[in-house]
Amino acid sequence: MATTILVIFLIVYLGMILGGLPFLRLDRTGVALLGAIALISIDALSLEQAVASIHLPTMALLFAFMVVSAQMRLGGFYDWVTHKLAGLELSPASLLAVLVAVSAALSAVFSNDIVCLAMAPLLVDACKRRQLAPVPFLLALACASNIGSAATLIGNPQNMLIGQTMRLSFDGYFLDAIVPVALGLAICWWLIVWQTKGRWNEADDAATGAAAPELRPARHAFDAWQTTKGLLVAGALLVAFLVAPWPREHMALIGAGVLLMSRQLHSRNMLGLVDWELLVLFMSLFVVNAALQRTGLTGEAIAWLGAHGVQLDRPGSLFAATFVLSNLVSNVPAVMLLMPAVHHPLGGVMLALVSTLAGNLLIVGSIANIIVVDAAARQGIVIDWRRHARVGVPVTVATLAISGIYLALRF
Repeated sequence: MATTILVIFLIVYLGMILGGLPFLRLDRTGVALLGAIALISIDALSLEQAVASIHLPTMALLFAFMVVSAQMRLGGFYDWVTHKLAGLELSPASLLAVLVAVSAALSAVFSNDIVCLAMAPLLVDACKRRQLAPVPFLLALACASNIGSAATLIGNPQNMLIGQTMRLSFDGYFLDAIVPVALGLAICWWLIVWQTKGRWNEADDAATGAAAPELRPARHAFDAWQTTKGLLVAGALLVAFLVAPWPREHMALIGAGVLLMSRQLHSRNMLGLVDWELLVLFMSLFVVNAALQRTGLTGEAIAWLGAHGVQLDRPGSLFAATFVLSNLVSNVPAVMLLMPAVHHPLGGVMLALVSTLAGNLLIVGSIANIIVVDAAARQGIVIDWRRHARVGVPVTVATLAISGIYLALRF
């Protein structure tokens, strides 16, 4: 049974790397869901155990902020932000700096995946209207969103999981994370500008103009009241996370419920913008990871590493293991595997920062990267793993180095 579970686990994560499985019309969500179904079918987990393996507070937070973001998408907020960015009378390098700052700030509140999902197609359209090469801006959106999401415990699913499970202080984590995040964003901007070498025009970008037909992204007219309502709820949740004693997922769901009670925006439209595929992907990965953990293979691997000098309860070993596992099995499963080994007071901060920043290394390291690459492909722009790695690898190395030095000083 353990061998079968391990084989299914490896097939699922091969699908995560490849984006699907050969000869089958499955995307990453389909592969993960099929893996979870297979594990339940062979009785590796009962249905009750599979449901119990899903961390519902994390899923509730993610769902609630998807509803908040849906409110602002229907209110035209992201269209308005992207339009304002594209209309700024700035040099391309300065425009890139503003994009990095804005996407990072939004990701810290509304989750990097959601921000990339909303802004990527609009950004492509805006760049083409200004005859700018979209690829540097798309890569900046993905990298900055990943980095910015590390600033808070609601910026991405793994931070939500860490914050909820390890009961981290919302403001305490922010104060610990903001320095490496801010420095990382500056490095991200500088590296992309340096690599672009002044080739900002669309005609200079060989990745533009692929065979895929151009598709105009859906637009939403700006509605000041609906946008303000969404921002007020988001702001109230942030304040509540700082001062209120209640569970974050409860408050977030209340905020989502308030937004769903609207006289103008139909709940069907609101819920239609929730990324159900992303929720299914994460729930399926929870199940797949739980099945592997039940075999004892992960515990044996940790014990074997300890016997060979890799003590995961030590900061240096945890840092390296988080980086490696986040790129092998993606950041959420890596966090689930490593959390039991975290005992240091700043271990949660390290786990959140490293697992998030490691996501910039390769396209498959972060769902936000995949969203941006897929959105570009739908607009006829090719960003293959080599093109992404030219930016992602040095950004990851630099941001992790900054975080490592900062955490070493803090430890």
